[in-house]
Amino acid sequence: MTEPDAPEGSADETADRELLLRLKEGDDLALNDLMGRWRKPVLGYLYRTVGNFETAADLAQEVFVRVYRSRKRYQPKGSVSSYLFTIAANLARNHFRWRKRHPEASLDEAVTASMDADPDSGDPSIQLERDEHGATVRAAVQRLPEKLRTPVILFHFNELPQSEIATIVGCSEKSVETRLYRARKMLREWL
Repeated sequence: MTEPDAPEGSADETADRELLLRLKEGDDLALNDLMGRWRKPVLGYLYRTVGNFETAADLAQEVFVRVYRSRKRYQPKGSVSSYLFTIAANLARNHFRWRKRHPEASLDEAVTASMDADPDSGDPSIQLERDEHGATVRAAVQRLPEKLRTPVILFHFNELPQSEIATIVGCSEKSVETRLYRARKMLREWL
């Protein structure tokens, strides 16, 4: 999955900053353009983090609500992807805290797998094997502690550089590298 996370100074990054600055100046339609560019990457990150599509969709919507609410305070310091993924990571963290205090029944694995199924795939046995493998990997990633899960999802699925992940999770690049190493080691043992 190719994400629109462009290096600072690139045309995409400049365009994203311009959208946020237009939003800050009162152009509410700039939010639509920003959402058009970033909804899928943010939703993908949140889905991989929380493991439930409906919850992820709600949280992704909340990311953009928060961007809108804080539009007057926006300062173009870091990259736009860091800004958005930091909000998303904080919302996911809050969701897990809330869920810990308010446990709920999760969706059946078969329902989750059917939501991810590709209807255009050819051989049913290959699709079944792919679904089983994908479900196993998703379950293993979900078992990781949040401190390890977030860097894994941002690095492997959202393809963000370790420096940006460090900004998002609020630690050093070396800590991100260590967390990725520990998470991979745990995943290897489980899988």
